[in-house]
Amino acid sequence: MKHVLTILLAAMLLGACMDETPTPSRAPAVTPIPATAPPPAGASATVALVPAATATVAPPPAATDTIVPLPAATDTTAPSPPSTATLPSAGTPTTAPSGDTVKTQVQVVASGLDTPWSIDFAPDGRIFLTERLGRVRVIKDGALQATAWATLPVAERGESGLLGLALDPQFAQNGYVYLAYTYTGGSGLRNRLVRLHDDPATGTGTQDRVLADGLLGGTNHDGGRVKFGPDGKLYWTMGETFNGPLAQDLQSLSGKILRYNPDGSIPADNPFPGSPIYSYGHRNPQGLAWQPGTGRLYETEHGPSGEKGCCQDEVNLIEPGQNYGWPVISGAETRAGMVAPILQSGTSTTWAPSGAAFVSAGPWAGSFLFAALRGEALYRVILDPSRPRGVVDLERWFYQSYGRLRDVAVGPDGGIYILTSNRDGRGSPRSGDDKVLKLTLTP
Repeated sequence: MKHVLTILLAAMLLGACMDETPTPSRAPAVTPIPATAPPPAGASATVALVPAATATVAPPPAATDTIVPLPAATDTTAPSPPSTATLPSAGTPTTAPSGDTVKTQVQVVASGLDTPWSIDFAPDGRIFLTERLGRVRVIKDGALQATAWATLPVAERGESGLLGLALDPQFAQNGYVYLAYTYTGGSGLRNRLVRLHDDPATGTGTQDRVLADGLLGGTNHDGGRVKFGPDGKLYWTMGETFNGPLAQDLQSLSGKILRYNPDGSIPADNPFPGSPIYSYGHRNPQGLAWQPGTGRLYETEHGPSGEKGCCQDEVNLIEPGQNYGWPVISGAETRAGMVAPILQSGTSTTWAPSGAAFVSAGPWAGSFLFAALRGEALYRVILDPSRPRGVVDLERWFYQSYGRLRDVAVGPDGGIYILTSNRDGRGSPRSGDDKVLKLTLTP
């Protein structure tokens, strides 16, 4: 009986700290998008797969950064609108913990979505977003278009499916949209990075080329964030598919942040020659954002849910070639040659952080924001402008007001756009879920 009670208590603890409860698989009710014929000028008609890291790749020298991370973050909860189906009216005052008073207005931009995952903005005013079951949707002139811009043959199982999306910085000239998704390969789940082309005449997308293919996928820790950096390179986060040692293995692309040229080739200045690996030692990175003015890359990452205790979600400052420690270290742990987070949630609080963004103007200028799934809030990190690893404060906004939040992005209009994720199998859907929300701040 004693052993049975021990097992039950362990199971209860694991369930309390993890955001990885298995969810039912859904057979993709989608069809492949048509391919263009021929590809645009300059594009190769034969797509070569990006090779995995070769055996000649050597690990980087030991990191010299010996800074001990901040202690477990204590959320300073900002008063938030009531947790009801009715959104707050315009001008609802919200007093931030810093003492500054800002007014918040939250509007529903789109509703009735199915597990939206990533959002980006076109220069012509359209808003693009992915739904995990395989659709790319477009919001045009304030209305969600009934017809999908593209539908991909994904395998939506647990955390897998259609995930990251990024529009090319030169979208107005080339119409390129980049997508990451999971599919069923001959040996299980695999991940693929593709480039599609926008057809203005039909308002739909057609496949231009496959940029990377055959990367290990998983029902848990599938990564998936796709973002362009200020250097014009394409970044793609890969989880370690619940196989921790892969994060330390430079012959595997799992548990890494990858960096590509927009055509899928490997940049000559990547830290490991011939490899797309930019950094490693990651568990399940889901948010990427570059600080305006400095170009520094910050990342959000899910911490352990039973393998090494609980929680310990992270915010990291990413530098090329560095080892971020998983599964050797996590949370407040340190070890020579491994980089600790600048902020972590401690051993009893779970954020389950996902998409991230920097705010460049308005009352929150300079703030690093991230959406939280299990945390059911929007977190605002106030960084120390004089220290790249310095954190001044952490604020929690709209706690449990809108449920699970998957992505956050700042639009061209300065609005802060947020995706809910209450239909992902782990949330409690509310009327109209899932939604695109727009947060407007005024002093």
